[in-house]
Amino acid sequence: MAISVETDRGRGFELSVGEVTGALGDSVTVLPIVVALAALTPASLAHLLVGFAVFQAVWGVRYGLPVSVEPMKALAGLAIAGTLAYGELVAAGLLAGGLLLVAGLTGTMARVQRYVGEPVVRGVQLSVAALLALAGADLAAGAPAMAAAGVVVAVAATLVYRRAGAVAVLAVGTGVALWGGGVPTPSLPAFALFPTGGPTLSTGALEGLAGQLAMTVGNAAVATSLLLSDLFDADVSADDLAESMGAMNLLGVPLGAVPMCHGSGGLAGKYAFGARTGGANLVLAALYLAAALVAGLWSGFPMAMLGVLLLAVAGQLAWVALDSPDRPVVVGMAALAVLTNVGVAFLAGVAGHAALRRVR
Repeated sequence: MAISVETDRGRGFELSVGEVTGALGDSVTVLPIVVALAALTPASLAHLLVGFAVFQAVWGVRYGLPVSVEPMKALAGLAIAGTLAYGELVAAGLLAGGLLLVAGLTGTMARVQRYVGEPVVRGVQLSVAALLALAGADLAAGAPAMAAAGVVVAVAATLVYRRAGAVAVLAVGTGVALWGGGVPTPSLPAFALFPTGGPTLSTGALEGLAGQLAMTVGNAAVATSLLLSDLFDADVSADDLAESMGAMNLLGVPLGAVPMCHGSGGLAGKYAFGARTGGANLVLAALYLAAALVAGLWSGFPMAMLGVLLLAVAGQLAWVALDSPDRPVVVGMAALAVLTNVGVAFLAGVAGHAALRRVR
């Protein structure tokens, strides 16, 4: 049985089994990243989860569609890998918010996309995957037996469903934390301006921002707009989505949220699991809020299994990144990112892709 509500925008909300299962399709990429971010940086997991709860609800109501809300994976991945300090993450998120809002308001997304080709986006994804894999391997080496158990779980889950590896490790690690510490007393975090540290503007923040914007333009704005049209026949432009992401980060990051974006992967996940309306966002908002109430549960997450979790997330990112006809550019960017940083790799990728286009 489903409960449906139509909106004045011609789209609606439905509360049904499909909306509930569809909500879970977006969480499989969010939860592993935010748990790792909270464990390895000063970020507060409760604040991160409340941020996702609020903006899932906001964009579900705004668009009447199961629009995805995900971490900005390049920035979050660099912070988890230790190549971006927490203050730099905050600064990059605020800058990204400002730039995206201006880009959306001025209708410049299509023009920006011409200079950032698909191989560059994939190269940034593979670069982040490589850095996450290195960080994960370092953590896993601390307790080989626990890490081996996590690997078995990840492989078994991936054989069942390709995207299930990370969330399966997260579930088992959560079980270990629950066994060791029990369920904490439910409570919401106190909110203040920059509750876990303010912004630090640096070269590293700007380099991380460059790589993130490449992914955001290609995947979170343009690809998501096209997918909304394909799946729902909805006219939501890339500039509309850029405005949404800009506002989301300028409002959320100062209150302790991680830099956030939309994403075609999360949208596709919601659709594949049955979501068809903004009702899935409202369901997921409630689930994130419930998780925020007991965020202290994950403080006992085993570090070696967290390493395996990062390896699983890296594997999922790499799988997507390598789906490109220009693999030499993609792999070359990842190698350069490991040897130098993502900012250098991004600039080299833009130059290399432009050169290839001229040759062809």
